[in-house]
Amino acid sequence: MSAIPLADARSLRLPARRTLAVRTVLVAAAVAALVAFLLVSRHPHTRSIVPLPSHADAILVLDLSASISSDTYSRIGGTLSTFARGGGRFGLVEFSDEAYEALPPGTPAADLAPFVRYFTVPPQKQPGFAPAFPANPWQTTFTGGTRISAGMQLAQELALSGGGRPATVVLISDLDDDPGDLSKLEDVLITFRRDHVPVRVVGLNPSPNDVFFFQKLLPPNAAIVEAPTLAQAAPHQQTPFPWTLVALGLAAALALALRLAWSPRLEWSVR
Repeated sequence: MSAIPLADARSLRLPARRTLAVRTVLVAAAVAALVAFLLVSRHPHTRSIVPLPSHADAILVLDLSASISSDTYSRIGGTLSTFARGGGRFGLVEFSDEAYEALPPGTPAADLAPFVRYFTVPPQKQPGFAPAFPANPWQTTFTGGTRISAGMQLAQELALSGGGRPATVVLISDLDDDPGDLSKLEDVLITFRRDHVPVRVVGLNPSPNDVFFFQKLLPPNAAIVEAPTLAQAAPHQQTPFPWTLVALGLAAALALALRLAWSPRLEWSVR
């Protein structure tokens, strides 16, 4: 006989139900933690410069106007390097007075890497003059004044071209726009809000006044961050210790342990 007959067995029904409920909750918590562990482990988090929606494409809008000096070139290189090693898919718009599509939307992030060399000082191989940034394809025929509206308008068209959720637009600029373009830029940024196109800004040593101008026009959740230099880019792209996975694993183990320790299964029969 595996059960002990009790005369007052009916009085134990309420505690038994309570125990069953607690055990069920603990099992559900353990299963939920294990499922979350598996989902998180399939998509490891990698730090980026600005937060981007999961599995969403992005359009980078790179300022190559004359106001971008060699002092900020390393920040452009650091920014492109970080995105190139971070995975995902990107389009690339470059602008000065005009804008053009350098990479179409959906391009693998690794294809940004060839652009990094134009914003990287080569190592000094022999004594003498310090090496300079290599000549880039834009400095003689493209670099000129600054019309941020031109770059942002083209980026908006590309962000909406997929027909689904708009791609996130990431402006990489010193934010020093031509005064004659500010009115047009305001109109363009307003349409971003109207069309629900997410915007992020990576600043290349922008002035506080220029940052304030963008903060007034962008949604409250639009991040404005400072671009990293090439020396800072590597730490930004390292995968941190998976504390979330550890916490989920411990939660699952704790839930199972509590279920086992709560009480052994109680059985009885009514005579």
